[in-house]
Amino acid sequence: MNRATYRFREFQLVPDTEPDAEPITFAMQCAVCEQTGEPSDEQAAAHAWATSHLRANPEHFTYREIITRPCRFEPGAWQ
Repeated sequence: MNRATYRFREFQLVPDTEPDAEPITFAMQCAVCEQTGEPSDEQAAAHAWATSHLRANPEHFTYREIITRPCRFEPGAWQ
């Protein structure tokens, strides 16, 4: 019978800042009708969508900001 030895490794979840990482994106969602604007690399573009949605729907006052931030696990020490 073979004997096996196992080692465990810790990992830490960190923001992905590698050159090939996905960009951070911003979008706004209307909390009344749940319509969502297109994701954008610029937060101002997402806020502009909310402003135009409010103009088209004067009774829609509540919004959610959706921020997509890429992350990755970074290997740590072996135990």
